[in-house]
Amino acid sequence: MTDRAIGAAAPERPPLRIRLALRDLDGVTLLAVPAVLFVLALFVYPFLYGLILSFEPKAGGWLANYRKFFSEPFLYDTVWTTFRLAVPATLINVFLSIPVAMRVRRLQRRRVLTTILVVPITLGTVLIAEGLLTYLGPQGWFNRTLALFGIGQVRLVHNYMGVMLSLIMSGFPFTFLLTLSYVTGIDPSLEQAASTLGAPPRARFWHIIMPLLAQGLAINLCLSFVQTFSVFPSAVLLGAPAGETRVISIAAYQAAYEQYDYSMASAVAMIMGFAQLFVILLILAGRNLLYRGAVGGGKG
Repeated sequence: MTDRAIGAAAPERPPLRIRLALRDLDGVTLLAVPAVLFVLALFVYPFLYGLILSFEPKAGGWLANYRKFFSEPFLYDTVWTTFRLAVPATLINVFLSIPVAMRVRRLQRRRVLTTILVVPITLGTVLIAEGLLTYLGPQGWFNRTLALFGIGQVRLVHNYMGVMLSLIMSGFPFTFLLTLSYVTGIDPSLEQAASTLGAPPRARFWHIIMPLLAQGLAINLCLSFVQTFSVFPSAVLLGAPAGETRVISIAAYQAAYEQYDYSMASAVAMIMGFAQLFVILLILAGRNLLYRGAVGGGKG
């Protein structure tokens, strides 16, 4: 057999560019495998297991847990109670973080102030709750100070207000850091150009800052809402777990660890998850409206 015949029979190698692309693709795929396995092990499998378990009640048909939840006010009212806490706390944290981040980004000692503002993250929810009980409780420093001026006690714990204060204190640093990262990512030359053209600060904020922040604020709202909707320690320590702050996470805990009905607890957890998903989809679907509202807000 001639050399020409041997060369014709050998398979053609792909071009060097294609070989390098395939090699890079294989490397990226291999690096992504641990992350995929991590998500499958810690999210997908527990979610599917809980979903299936929720349709296996102790008694009744496969929808018995869900029928029970939505037929008993003591259970389904927890959804609205959680929304009453999560929605205001989310809005306060996110929209309060905007002016604070706008101010902090112009300071020379921004790192020092940022560190002070994020200290509550290091404390944890339980320690924040204990601190609020110490300062705002019936015998706390706040009420003792009021007593010196002849003012009666103000009830700020073991109620709705106590839980709300805890959610704001623990959630604001998180939303502030996200908002600050979005704000500092905006090119200052855009504002300088608008200022040179005679745009006042209010117009620069609504026409430049807010449109560029709209997408980031939508993500910030989603993350903050998920964090506040999952409230549990604050509702127990600073609220009334059997009354006005009986949130849905408490209902899931009681079903699992007091009634030992893990199927019902899984159903409550599924309802909790789908409620969060519903709000997240609303926020993501409405972020274009947020953008248009931000642009149109400065026209008046």
